[in-house]
Amino acid sequence: MAGPVSLRELLMGASAWTSSESPEGSPTEGGGSAAGGPEPPWREDEICVVGIFGKTALRLNSEKFSLVNTVCDRQVFPLFRHQDPGDSGPGIRTEAGAVGEAGGAGDPGAGTGTGTGTGAGDPVRGGVTAAEGNRTEPGSQDYSLLQAYYNQESKVLYLLLTSICDNSQLLRACRALQSGEAGGGLSLPHAEAHEFWKHQEKVQCLSLLYLFSVCHILLLVHPTCSFDITYDRVFRALDGLRQKVLPLLKTAIKDCPVGKDWKLNCRPCPPRLLFLFQLNGALKVEPPRNQDPAHPDKPKKHSPKRRLQHALEDQIYRIFRKSRVLTNQSINCLFTVPANQAFVYIVPGSQEEDPVGMLLDQLKSHCTVKDPESLLVPAPLSGSRRYQVMRQHSRQQLSFHTDTGSSSSSGQLVDFTLREFLWQHVELVLSKKGFDDSVGRNPQPSHFELPTYQKWISAASKLYEVAIDGKEEDPASPTGELTSKILSSIKVLEGFLDIDTKFSENRCQKALPMAHSAYQSNLPHNYTMTVHKNQLAQALRVYSQHARGPAFHKYAMQLHEDCYKFWSNGHQLCEERSLTDQHCVHKFHSLPKSGEKPEADRNPPVLYHNSRARSTGACNCGRKQAPRDDPFDIKAANYDFYQLLEEKCCGKLDHINFPVFEPSTPDPAPAKNESSPAPPDADADKLKEKEPQTQGESTSLSLALSLGQSTDSLGTYPADPQAGGDNPEVHGQGEVKTEKRPNLVDRQASTVEYLPGMLHSNCPKGLLPKFSSWSLVKLGPAKSYNFHTGLDQQGFIPGTNYLMPWDIVIRTRAEDEGDLDTNSWPAPNKAVPGKRSAVVMGRGRRRDDIARAFVGFEYEDSRGRRFMCSGPDKVMKVMGSGPKESALKALNSDMPLYILSSSQGRGLKPHYAQLMRLFVVVPDAPLQIILMPQVQPGPPPCPVFYPEKQEITLPPDGLWVLRFPYAYVTERGPCFPPKENVQLMSYKVLEKIWRIQWQPFNTQLQLELICWNWTAISQKMSKL
Repeated sequence: MAGPVSLRELLMGASAWTSSESPEGSPTEGGGSAAGGPEPPWREDEICVVGIFGKTALRLNSEKFSLVNTVCDRQVFPLFRHQDPGDSGPGIRTEAGAVGEAGGAGDPGAGTGTGTGTGAGDPVRGGVTAAEGNRTEPGSQDYSLLQAYYNQESKVLYLLLTSICDNSQLLRACRALQSGEAGGGLSLPHAEAHEFWKHQEKVQCLSLLYLFSVCHILLLVHPTCSFDITYDRVFRALDGLRQKVLPLLKTAIKDCPVGKDWKLNCRPCPPRLLFLFQLNGALKVEPPRNQDPAHPDKPKKHSPKRRLQHALEDQIYRIFRKSRVLTNQSINCLFTVPANQAFVYIVPGSQEEDPVGMLLDQLKSHCTVKDPESLLVPAPLSGSRRYQVMRQHSRQQLSFHTDTGSSSSSGQLVDFTLREFLWQHVELVLSKKGFDDSVGRNPQPSHFELPTYQKWISAASKLYEVAIDGKEEDPASPTGELTSKILSSIKVLEGFLDIDTKFSENRCQKALPMAHSAYQSNLPHNYTMTVHKNQLAQALRVYSQHARGPAFHKYAMQLHEDCYKFWSNGHQLCEERSLTDQHCVHKFHSLPKSGEKPEADRNPPVLYHNSRARSTGACNCGRKQAPRDDPFDIKAANYDFYQLLEEKCCGKLDHINFPVFEPSTPDPAPAKNESSPAPPDADADKLKEKEPQTQGESTSLSLALSLGQSTDSLGTYPADPQAGGDNPEVHGQGEVKTEKRPNLVDRQASTVEYLPGMLHSNCPKGLLPKFSSWSLVKLGPAKSYNFHTGLDQQGFIPGTNYLMPWDIVIRTRAEDEGDLDTNSWPAPNKAVPGKRSAVVMGRGRRRDDIARAFVGFEYEDSRGRRFMCSGPDKVMKVMGSGPKESALKALNSDMPLYILSSSQGRGLKPHYAQLMRLFVVVPDAPLQIILMPQVQPGPPPCPVFYPEKQEITLPPDGLWVLRFPYAYVTERGPCFPPKENVQLMSYKVLEKIWRIQWQPFNTQLQLELICWNWTAISQKMSKL
């Protein structure tokens, strides 16, 4: 064979010409086979198979390839890591790039040496395009490579295993991890990186199992002169794996043309294991300093290197005997060692510490070969010229060489060479004597078989397909089925190889009970997701204090699962929060369906939400109070509670109803959440001024359409937004003004989709809710309110039940009205430009030009305590008969939606009172008050809420109560009340919610009244 090739290619090429032969036929003409390649001339040679494995260092003279070069006395493998680009040798090339350390045959003249080259068409000759381990995806590469070289002269087949134990392959694997190639482009975490390395060790064990099944002799190469104790664990793992998969291997080679003992034991013989250690200059023999040169000590029989070999042999044998890797009967062992032969060889280290200087000396020696004196040098040996020159120059510096340092004249035994050390074992194989390594009283002879090259190829191919190459086979095929069983049996290696994971798992398993105890400490019977996460974080902290190693993440995930199972198994609290931001106290349950009764015994139970929080609230008009449960839906908060009290208190009072959704189909659907984003802060003023008019126009027209009016007949529609209301006192008041007709999209209310929440500035236009969250009730005429005694209702704190006075300038002369612009209304207590009579009430002013209204902002807390506020953050306190402070400050300011209750409890948590009602006394005067309430229940971008009618006209002579919603809800969820340390002015009722509209002066009506009065007076006078 001209040079080394991949074992996979060697077996595939050999199987090609083996399978092409027929039993009766003969080879084709010219010695070729039907497959197209000539048969090798050594196919009938009886061969000895030598396997080489172990570890190598990053040194030129410590490579396993130099061993084959030295034994064969020719350059089989390249001496340097990178093959020259011009070389045509069969260098091993991977997909990622060239791997020079597994290089090719070197010089073109290598085929003329001791090894016999094959023909140009030999399928086992040429470059190897990819290693066995590089056929998989990048994330699961195997960095193990088996190469083969057959020396026809000595009839020895060398098998070399290169794995991650070699620093070259280890460097490639580390680069793959660093670049993310091993993780599919991502860097692997600690646990997955550890799994990656353990996978490579398992792959290496499969390759070692293959070598121990097909070789007669095995060479273990180690870069130091001390035995690596980890090999004891590896060999015990291999022995256990071999016993596990032995039936499968028997099935694989049952049809191979080998002996019965080989088929029974799945190997030609128990292989003999030899050890090669690299000295690396660690052993230096120097004479004692105080020794007399005239009287030297008697030299010892063995050299220091020989004594080191004997010490290592004794150490290795004792270790393997103690661990039961070696037993008395060699047939039952994974391998054997000779009892009366050397099985350890020490390779002396290099005397040259500087590799650059060594190369320069070699270059100098190479150049001096051309001197005339060099003609007297004997002819060069066979092999490549470069290899022979380097051997001549630095015979003491190469890795594996003949040790000539000790001589027989000193009285010491001469150390044998590496070839002599190996050949004493090879000759036992080639002479068919075999190995008799059994010891004890009753040693049993072990089987031995010396196969031909063809028979060995047949058995080795089957084992290779099953143990190494079968991962690419179909699992349904016989080979794929055997391979899958072998891979499933590889778990037996974990207990031997993965000691780190075993220790880590034991450590993490001890930490889990402590973490569980930390999770369950101080836990209520039922708790929420927030409590679960907090307790889980505490459990993970305890776990991380004790858990270590690659199993940390695995058992951390198990801790997650265990804690979640404990929480969800009867300890899970309902996650629903009420509209006041309080949790439901029931464990995880389902809600009753329509017509279904609650059942607490079911699993999960069927119950309504309940937070066990109760509060006291008043009805729409405020005259009656009742306890209420903490609401969980908007209908129960803003509609159901007040409807229950409506029957007992407010049912007979006059109401101004707000428009609601009127379905035209039996199954209306809620509108999808396609609300526009909240307006920015810079547009807040525009929202206050422009949005109400637009929404009011839309709502008024939508209400008119819902009452059956035609859109074509609405050329002009009344400015009174409650024209379609059901209050008889409202109709007929106010004059009709002409405005621009809105778009059809803005004015048409949907009868198919309804608004699931409340009306606000971000909801889609043209949608109405199923019910109104607002209420407007008339308690009675204006004179029903007593300025000196205030409101006579329940729950008010003494001195806070008064309404603030508001003096409004009115017009009673028709000539004054003619100069006024009816489209612009003055603000409260503001003078009309150019009119002297528009000033506030004073001396010389007529009493009939001033009308007194009353306004009150009522706040109510959860305990039912009620009070009025005379301004932002100012609770009213009246001492005497009626308040003296005017309502102008409150009307011209943003009133807070929440305020601290005037009477706090004993706890540290503050109690807030919420603005719930607005009391308005409209005087008996020719004017109307128009309400435009707008509430922003949170900081931006919280939307602005308003009623279904944005402009609510209050007719004269009435005591009106506008009840605000108890909770504010959008399509995305509720707007919760403020927490502690929150700016309360972010929750507010916007200013400019008032507008005054004077009733027009009708001159014709007054003349008719005067004429009627004069007629009545004349009739009475005539009777007298």
